[in-house]
Amino acid sequence: MKLNTEGLKNTKEWSDRGYALPQYDREAMIAETKKNPVWLHLGAGNIFRAFQANAAQKMLNEGKSKAGIIVADGFDFEIVNKMYRPHDNYSILVTLKANGTIEKTVIGSIAESCIMDAQDEKEFGRMKEIFRAPSLQMVTFTITEKGYSLVDGKGNTLPAVAADFNEGPAHAASYIGRLTALLYERYLAGQYPLALVSMDNCSHNGEKLYGAVQRYVDAWACKGFVDKGFAAYALTSHKVSYPWTMIDKITPRPDVSVEAMLKKDEIEGLDPIITSRKTYVAPFVNSEETEYLVIEDDFPNGRPHLEDAGFLFTDRRTVNQVERMKVCTCLNPLHTALAVLGCLLGYTKISEEMKDEDLVHLIKKIGYTEGLPVVTDPKILNPKEFIDTVINVRVPNPFMPDTPQRIATDTSQKLSIRYGETIKAYLASDTLQVKTLVGIPFVFAAWLRYLMGVNDEGNEFELSPDPLINSLKAYTDTLKLGSVNAEEIRKELMPLLKNKQIFGVDLEEAGLADEVLKMFMEMLKGKGAVREALHKYAD
Repeated sequence: MKLNTEGLKNTKEWSDRGYALPQYDREAMIAETKKNPVWLHLGAGNIFRAFQANAAQKMLNEGKSKAGIIVADGFDFEIVNKMYRPHDNYSILVTLKANGTIEKTVIGSIAESCIMDAQDEKEFGRMKEIFRAPSLQMVTFTITEKGYSLVDGKGNTLPAVAADFNEGPAHAASYIGRLTALLYERYLAGQYPLALVSMDNCSHNGEKLYGAVQRYVDAWACKGFVDKGFAAYALTSHKVSYPWTMIDKITPRPDVSVEAMLKKDEIEGLDPIITSRKTYVAPFVNSEETEYLVIEDDFPNGRPHLEDAGFLFTDRRTVNQVERMKVCTCLNPLHTALAVLGCLLGYTKISEEMKDEDLVHLIKKIGYTEGLPVVTDPKILNPKEFIDTVINVRVPNPFMPDTPQRIATDTSQKLSIRYGETIKAYLASDTLQVKTLVGIPFVFAAWLRYLMGVNDEGNEFELSPDPLINSLKAYTDTLKLGSVNAEEIRKELMPLLKNKQIFGVDLEEAGLADEVLKMFMEMLKGKGAVREALHKYAD
């Protein structure tokens, strides 16, 4: 069995092994999509194949769409050359369910895979053709949050971006520069309307995409590289829109256990590759069953009826509320708590942590008891039901190989939004008292304990990457298990606890600093002190 057009001709062989196959005329779909493209997606990674490509397949299977989806990658061309095209743009989606069952689906909705390389005349020429097509309704993105950034960590304009500003669309080399150059092609072809839809997991993603494109448009207009009317076209919502979205679906890197399972089905050529740009990609993706995609309904050239595939369309305000619900209350705070405590307690899988009663009690306290009273309720999704799904279905899923070490990455950048907003809401409330919070200050104390790089057994461990890691470690470098000088510790840590950029509030002004320090001191007593404190405060 081979994952390509020829290998899939024997449909019975695949069906007998439990694979759901495309239920449409794929050759007709490919011809229609290439002739009249409707949906182009930029970013050919795992989340795209598990979510957007699967949504397109659902619509095709139900006869609600004739066109499939075109994918292009502008960062790692090897994904297309070494994985998509050798398999005729087919892939396998393995949905890993929390109840221990799996679903295996052959995804065939990708009609064409392209390379967004401005230096390759043939490849970029095809991209231009797609952008010139009046039928194109939307370009969607999963290029990660850093894909929209035009500056480095110090705020300096990236060299490729600066070069594009000075040389214009004809020589665009940066990612957003190439995108804007393609948008200019569409403008020249007839000023056809279009929606540019970021589906990356970051707040206000549409705003980030708009701001990046705006920088190029303004720079090129100022230097006379583009027509004067291009700015009005590219930056006016009735012509080109930038809808906001909230996406939530866990799609880890292809797992070896899933690969072994597929090989038992006698599928050939499943070996993953690691590209020269360090992308890990395989002919299959493994993903959780739960997924959410909430989209601002702003599509000036129309759109596919993706609500039939489970997408939720609404207004911008509601998208923002869903994002806040997830990030500030219903998912992200629980994940960070599990990440920090998981590292301290020696866990290597998030799912294993959900067998720990103390940890489950802690995240329930943070979500239900402390978060829900001040949650942003978007109405389109029920916050309590969202937490229910996180705690009962998503996080305990034994098939999802996610680790506390990965989730603990960049924690200093996450605490303010994941917990600080709840503290602010308590401070602003006439009925709630900030000093009733227990779970949130405990996570802060655990994070301080985490910064020591010593687990609850007294063994050193490697801290996860964090842009502030060196300055943060300075606060705890002199501390050791058994430290008892409370006044000295308070003096050392108070400047950190007062840092509003990290915690979202000044914890001393908020009345929580002393509670955090008390909890932290309890975790310093010696081996096993983290567990003892967790059991005490999670109860």
